[in-house]
Order: sequence, then C-alpha cells, then structure tokens
Amino acid sequence: MKIGMCGEMKSKYYDEHLEIGLKYQDFAIEQLYNIGIVVNPYTSQENQRLIGEGKNGIEIKFDGRMETGNVYIETQEKSDVSRLSYYPSGIYRNDNTWLYVIGNYNLILIFGKKTLQILFESGRYPEIEISNMTSKGFLLPISFAKERVAVKFIEIE
Repeated sequence: MKIGMCGEMKSKYYDEHLEIGLKYQDFAIEQLYNIGIVVNPYTSQENQRLIGEGKNGIEIKFDGRMETGNVYIETQEKSDVSRLSYYPSGIYRNDNTWLYVIGNYNLILIFGKKTLQILFESGRYPEIEISNMTSKGFLLPISFAKERVAVKFIEIE
C-alpha cells in the first residue's frame, strides 16, 4: 500500500482504477481534440492537487457502468474503504475545473461543473455510494443528460 492524500493508505483497488482512468483520459483527450477542444493535463500529483487536473480546467472521468442507462457523477471520495470520512471530489473538488467530461469508449458527455452542482443540490437525484464504498455521487439518466444537460456529447462508433 502507498500513502496518499491526507495520509490515508491507497489500496490496490484504487491503483487499478487509477490506471483505468488514465488510459481512458488519453482516449478522451484524443476524441476532444478531434472536435477542437485541447486538453492540457498536469502529470504531477502536486499540480493536480494544488491547481486541478489540467491547465485549462477540464476534468475527465471514466464511467464503466454507463450501460445501465445512467452516468455516475461523483461528489465525494476516499481512496481507501478503511478511511472513516469522505472528502469533496468530482464536481465539488476545490480546484480550477469548470468543464466536467465523463464517459466510456462509446459516449463522452461534456458538462459545465456548476450545472452538475445545481442538479445535485436540487435534491432530485439522491446521493448513492458505490465503488467498494469509496465514492459518493448521484446518477443522471443518460437520455436526459444528452437532451437537456450536456453542453455537448460525442458518440463513438
């Protein structure tokens, strides 16, 4: 195990999902570039922690369960199940993010971060806990997201 943010132990589960997320980020960056959105990610954990995921404020997340018809929007996390409390993450992380990109290898959804915060705070979408009890967030129906919420979406054939 490794020591992570706030001194908690990072689990093998966390490390495996980090690698999956990084591979997806590379894929999404290519797809975004094809529609004229250039993403400049930071590679150091220090810059990611102090500033945000990238210079231009674009956060990219992988959702491997979108086949359920929903997209999972994270609001809190902890990197290990043994940690007692969650800390703000995803759309509530205090960083330079203003554009939130989430998807899988078939569909990429692009949202304004503030829009997602407003949806969550409306109470219409109850908070759920997933990912081996290390993440909290809410489910947004993909059809609604594409029609009414997303700034843009990319369907990959």
